[in-house]
This record gives sequence, C-alpha cells and structure tokens, in this order.
Amino acid sequence: MAVDCSRATIDPQLYRSRQRRLVEYLRANQIEVGVIVDLEGLRNRSLRYLCGLPADGLLFLFADGRSLLVAWDVPLARSLATAGELIPFERYARSLFTCIRSVLGESGARRAELSAALPYPLVQKLKGSLSALTIECRQGGIDETLNVMRMIKDSDEIESLRKACRITNELIGVLPDLLAEKPGVSELELALFLEAEARRRGAEGMGFETLAASPRRSFAIHCFPNFTAEAIIGAGLSIIDFGVCFEGYTSDVTLTLARPSLAARTKAMLDAVQEAYDLARSLCKPGVEPVFVGERVQQYFEDRGFHMPHSLGHGIGLDAHEAPLFRRTGSGEDTENPALFQPGMVFTLEPGLYDPEHGGVRLENDFLCTGQGTETLTSAVILQV
Repeated sequence: MAVDCSRATIDPQLYRSRQRRLVEYLRANQIEVGVIVDLEGLRNRSLRYLCGLPADGLLFLFADGRSLLVAWDVPLARSLATAGELIPFERYARSLFTCIRSVLGESGARRAELSAALPYPLVQKLKGSLSALTIECRQGGIDETLNVMRMIKDSDEIESLRKACRITNELIGVLPDLLAEKPGVSELELALFLEAEARRRGAEGMGFETLAASPRRSFAIHCFPNFTAEAIIGAGLSIIDFGVCFEGYTSDVTLTLARPSLAARTKAMLDAVQEAYDLARSLCKPGVEPVFVGERVQQYFEDRGFHMPHSLGHGIGLDAHEAPLFRRTGSGEDTENPALFQPGMVFTLEPGLYDPEHGGVRLENDFLCTGQGTETLTSAVILQV
C-alpha cells in the first residue's frame, strides 16, 4: 500500500523564522548584510532552507529584518519563495559580481558577510570596488552558523525526511520481488526502476544519482560509472546505494545483495559489516560524540584485520552529506568543539568493506536522534538473493 506523501504547502512563517535566526547571528556580529548564493557552480542548499527557492538565486538578509531575493527564475520564485522583496537576476545582466556589488553598494551598509565558498578572486574584486564597505568572508562564519542551524531539524524538516524514508522503505520492500521475477535485471534497469517508482509515489526524484554495482564492480566505494547495462546479480556481492528526495530532503540507504556459497573471506567481510553496523547502532545516543562512534567502529574493523576507507556515516537533510560528521576533519575545530548527538539530528550509519578480489559490502540506514534514543527510519538490509 502506497504511503500518503501528498505535497503540503510550507508555511511562509517557517522561512521567516529561519531568516530571523540568521539575522540574530548578523546582529551579534555587528554585520548589516549577509549574502547567500546558490547559482550554477556555487550550489548552496541553505538558500532553499532560508526562503524555499530550490536553486538559482541570491538572498540578502539585513540586520534590520529586511530580506531581498534575486532570482534567475522569477515565476518560480513567486510561487515558492518567501522574501520581502523579489528582483530578477537579469536586472544585473546575470552577473554575480554586478549583483552583489550593486545591492551592497545601494544598501548603505558598512559591513557585510559573504560565504567562504565564493571564489577568492570574486571576493577580492568586490572588496576593491566597495572600498567604503567592510566585507567579511571567513571560515566558521555565516556558513558554519547555517550548518549548525541545519544540523538540528525542526518538526517540518523531520516530517519531510520521514516521508522520504517511507517512500524509500516501499522501494526496499519491492526489490526482492523484482529480483526474483527478473534475476537478470541490469544495473541500469534497477536504477531507472527506483527513480520511476519514487516519483510515482510523490518524490521530487532521487536525492543523488543511484549507485548500482554488480559483483564485478562492487569493490569500489562509489562505482564508476554509477550503473551500466550489466546484470546486477552475480556470483558474489552487489551494492545498491540510493536516496529519495521529498520536499528537498533526501534519504540515503545502501543494500548489499549476496549470493549463497560465498568464499570464506567474502563471508567474513559480510559478517564484520553487519556486526559493525549493530555496534554503531548501540552506541548512537544523545550526548555521545559521533566521532567517538566512528572511531570505535574503525577499531572494531582493525581488530579483525579489516579497514574501512570512508567515514562511518554523516548527517542528511537538504544535502545528502551534511553535519554531523563521524570523523575528525583535521582542522582542530571539531576537537575543540565536538558535535554531540542531540534530538533532531538525522544521520546515516554506513559501515563498509571493499576488496578488489572479493567485492564490496556496505549496509546503510537513516536514523533520527530523539530524547529517548535513536529511531531507525529506513529498512535497508544485507539481502540474500
């Protein structure tokens, strides 16, 4: 039975509330304007988080509470976005430099902050052309503030993620029948089947391009190309990694398909991943540091003669990979101020092992941290086929 994932109108007050929280940051740091950019080559889903526009725009937030959205697609922005004023990007000849220089120059502001993700030459050029304006562009500034805001999901975000996960679970539920009816189904057919079924159930699409790897290709963490015309099932281990996007929010799961009569090394890899997954689930609780869980699982693998070449997991939301992290970044910042599991965090656990001869195995599900513990949102498994 299909899950009711009908699209609901998002209350504009939700976006205004998020904008006010970022304005509080601006005021606390004596910044008069904050600029969020999402354009081709500079994707930043914080734009959608703050105003509802899926992509292609600039949002200017002012410390006095005003907001200005410059949008490439004005009709779409009128139907989806929440901002005090809307201006077409073409007014500025579709030039990022011209747009930021003009809006900041006309604002009368004395101090503004840009995302540290903007190109260094662009920032330097803006500073040179706006000499009367102090422009901040720094690590740990407006970007980190938004990362922290987005790390703890509000009730609307959690509901969108739940719907994405419900559709995901439906797709996981029909996979055994599909594989039984079409044992020769190709990686390509499987990937397209998942997307078609996700969209039929109300999803915007996939959260990222599906990975479907036969036993010949499953040794790679992320197979390349993502899928081919080769049969997905063969002697050994196959990997299917996909996510469903609903209202911008994505799930992220990985199933491993295992044929019987595995080699001893392959079976040992399979068992180690399942045991590591169970260990990780038992450790994820409010107040625990995700990095601690990641290190415990890595040590578990090392003690058994294995090595996991990627992080144990990651946060999910508008991006398929966001805070919290399960590994140390090397910057020192996560050592000084480690993130702890808190109610409202949604994250994945995805232990995996890979071997050029024996293939790869990964098991990934999505979880919600609550005041009572950790709730499992998805139902991916290591599937015997």
